[in-house]
Amino acid sequence: MLSRANRRRSGGDNTWPGFVDALSSLLLVIIFLLSMFVLAQFFLGQALSGKDKALASLQSQALGLANLLRLEQKENESLRSDIGDLAASLIATNDDKIKLTSRVTELVSDLHEADTKVMSLEKVALQTERSFKNLEIRYNQRGENIQKEKALTAEAQAEVGRLNNGISALRAQLSRLEVALEVSEQKDIEQQVVIVNLGKRLNVALAAKVEELAQYRSVFFDRLRSLLGEREDIRIEGDRFVFSAEVLFASGSATLQADGMKQMATFARTLMIIVDTIPKDVKWILRVDGHSDLVPISTPQFPSNWELSTARATSVVKFLISEGVPPSKLAATGFGEFQPLINNMSPKANLQNRRIEMRLTER
Repeated sequence: MLSRANRRRSGGDNTWPGFVDALSSLLLVIIFLLSMFVLAQFFLGQALSGKDKALASLQSQALGLANLLRLEQKENESLRSDIGDLAASLIATNDDKIKLTSRVTELVSDLHEADTKVMSLEKVALQTERSFKNLEIRYNQRGENIQKEKALTAEAQAEVGRLNNGISALRAQLSRLEVALEVSEQKDIEQQVVIVNLGKRLNVALAAKVEELAQYRSVFFDRLRSLLGEREDIRIEGDRFVFSAEVLFASGSATLQADGMKQMATFARTLMIIVDTIPKDVKWILRVDGHSDLVPISTPQFPSNWELSTARATSVVKFLISEGVPPSKLAATGFGEFQPLINNMSPKANLQNRRIEMRLTER
């Protein structure tokens, strides 16, 4: 450095020292760039390693999701198989019912045909008997004439022989008709027995379905009674569940109140529990009946109690549908003031007559 300064002061050649300084600076820059490159490679390697781990994790999750998808597909296939079996069973049951109905129809038709044949045979037998009597009368008359004349000719004898042969043939025909009539009557009796047995079997099957529905209705009412407790405005009468209209609606209104919605929600939850336990072949429906008191109403919205009772029943049905009850299992009916529990217009009677009745019944 001293020699370089001396050279500068002395005015000597400065090219080589400048070159060395530039080369040193360039070397420092290159070292700096190499250091930055090494650091960049390090951080890039770290980033790529993190991405590889994330990719491996994602692949693991995708594999798990694929396994879950395969399990779901297996369960769906099993459910489809069960649904197919149930559908086949239902079709077989319907086919058996159709066959029984067709068989009953055929037996009834055969019975009508047998009755017609019996009537025809009776007419033929009656006509034959009349012909036989006429022939017998003619035969007797001929015999009397022959006895009176006391002279039989060959022609007369031949006529008598023909008459005797005709009488014998008629008697044989009458015997065959009597046998055919007995066979027809026996067939008629057997068919009537078959029809009676089929009727008994159908009645037993219907009675079993009605009894099964009655069992579910009893379970339904018992569960509702335990959930709603003892309340004067909600009661069970026979096969009906009766809600006082005061609980559900304001006076002259068909819009459910908050307390009414709460009671109907409880009712709907209980009904859905029972619905899941009722077999599919039991045809049932929940009928919602609206009743008003004997006091007439006349408003723009409700010109009479018919419209008011029907609108209230429809409001209950719509709320039950919103709570998940199948619409195909519901029916709304309005009776107006024409089915009162108490046939007078006292406050107590009006309170009891304004009501919503529900009943599980066979469809």
